[in-house]
Amino acid sequence: MITEETKTKIKKVKKIKEEQKEKILSVDRQGENKKAKKDGFGITIEEMTEKGLCLGHQVSKFNPKMSGYITGIKNDIHIINLEKTAVCLEKALKFISELVKENKTILMVGTKPALKNLIQETAQECNFPYIVERWLGGYFTNFKNVFERVKSYRELQEQKEKGELERFIKKERICAEKKLVKMGKKFEGIKNLEKLPDAVFICDIKQNQLTLKEAKMKEVKVVAIVDTNVDPTAVDFPIPANDGSIPSVKYILDKIKQAVKYE
Repeated sequence: MITEETKTKIKKVKKIKEEQKEKILSVDRQGENKKAKKDGFGITIEEMTEKGLCLGHQVSKFNPKMSGYITGIKNDIHIINLEKTAVCLEKALKFISELVKENKTILMVGTKPALKNLIQETAQECNFPYIVERWLGGYFTNFKNVFERVKSYRELQEQKEKGELERFIKKERICAEKKLVKMGKKFEGIKNLEKLPDAVFICDIKQNQLTLKEAKMKEVKVVAIVDTNVDPTAVDFPIPANDGSIPSVKYILDKIKQAVKYE
């Protein structure tokens, strides 16, 4: 018969073993995290799965050129192979990191209403130019004229900041302020862009086909999230992932922030 004293000792031994096991696991996890940070910007399959990067579009919207990035079908939804996503994402992040080190310019484009704020906040934090409203034809292909309009916007903005609009009569001042608001929606994100960017990040190439077309025409490198309904071969650095989910896009944008600060 086991005495109470023996039972207590057994419990203590088990507790000590569990604590030791937890310490070993903790050290292993720390080592894995350091290695992941060093080798791949902390990209993990588990976290990408949790954020929903693997969920593509319905089978009926499938682009055959995405077949190499698909691992299966679930509930009529294509499932993206996250092992390939990890490889592509790391490649894209290394490219962005190198551009930043070389003081080159990356324009961020994302016009989906649900994702505008995410794109804008990321761009501002990384000190990148951005476009979150409708892409106006000619941003790249007619950049000279666009730059002149941006210059006019900056001048009008400076006039307001200096209080120079106050000398106008009321009607003229109201018109100038309305014009400033209208121009701001188009040009605020690119007001400091004085030449074509060296690369463009596109959140959704299906919705921003004109951006992709103009970038290719002007030989601007393209980094983009490619969902199962688009052609990944049209992009220099495709990132196979869900391009409509906030958690999915935020995960990728957070990794871009890391790439900007990566040494």
